[in-house]
Amino acid sequence: GFRTGVLANTWVDDTSGRSRTAALQEQLRSHFDLVVESCRVGAAEPDPGIFSYALEELQARPQEV
Repeated sequence: GFRTGVLANTWVDDTSGRSRTAALQEQLRSHFDLVVESCRVGAAEPDPGIFSYALEELQARPQEV
């Protein structure tokens, strides 16, 4: 009955090692219901916007997390 999520302060990886980073992130995604990357949503921790986005995506209220 629990949903889990990860908030990550990340950037778009344009280095030569990006395929390894992408593989690692994909593996991470398989273990959680939601993975929020700051570079994808345009907000980073501690910006309240990233937390609001995660709550909305998880369909949860602050007092439930």
